[in-house]
Amino acid sequence: MAAIKIGIIEDELVIARTILSTLEELGYTPCGPAISYTEALDMFESQKPELVLLDIQLAGRKDGFDVAEKINETYRIPFIFLTANSDFDTIDRAKKLKPHAFIVKPFNKEELYAAIEIALTTFNGGPVGSRSESEVASRVSRNFMFVKDGYVFRKIFFDELIYLESEANYVLLHLKSPKRVMVRSTINDFTNQLPSDQFLRIHRRFSVNLDYIEEVFPNELSLHGSQLPIGKSYRDVLLKILGIKWNQG
Repeated sequence: MAAIKIGIIEDELVIARTILSTLEELGYTPCGPAISYTEALDMFESQKPELVLLDIQLAGRKDGFDVAEKINETYRIPFIFLTANSDFDTIDRAKKLKPHAFIVKPFNKEELYAAIEIALTTFNGGPVGSRSESEVASRVSRNFMFVKDGYVFRKIFFDELIYLESEANYVLLHLKSPKRVMVRSTINDFTNQLPSDQFLRIHRRFSVNLDYIEEVFPNELSLHGSQLPIGKSYRDVLLKILGIKWNQG
């Protein structure tokens, strides 16, 4: 699936270039940057971004609030305000334009990623149009996710994730590397965030990456050097997906 196109409207070019490289690192396709109201409109027409990072202070007579009004009237895409000012008047003006997020400079990669994902996911109503949850989900799918690991958000590629193990209110992620990551979540909730054609629940405590399954036995399977049990209630679905007919030959 093509990467989501995100427009950058920022008149400080050093900041714009930093945002551009960060978006590429996160797996998005950046558009722009545009530094003024006129350039922003040109970008909307020529590059058609699906979400916009919008600085409030822009070069020229019209500012980010003017761009936001135009987005709401004409383009109907989610936008996130960027600003170095968080005073009452700025926030009050911004609220009236109903941005999908608001980021105060300086910000880091994790804060930017979280704001973008929340904006894309919640873009399903209000004056800037509506989208179904399934459409939003399909647009934000990619081959990785970020999980909180201590004080940082760690990027986890799905191809690096071998299996998940439930530990009470936590999920232990077993990766190809020796490192394991503990995430506060139920295994049900976490598995629902993963590609359904790649990961499958095989036991109340385990969900596995189908690509790593090496051998299947009546009550367990092996993958990447580990032996995991197969729960009775999960066995038939697993065998069907793997194309195994146990009673034959």
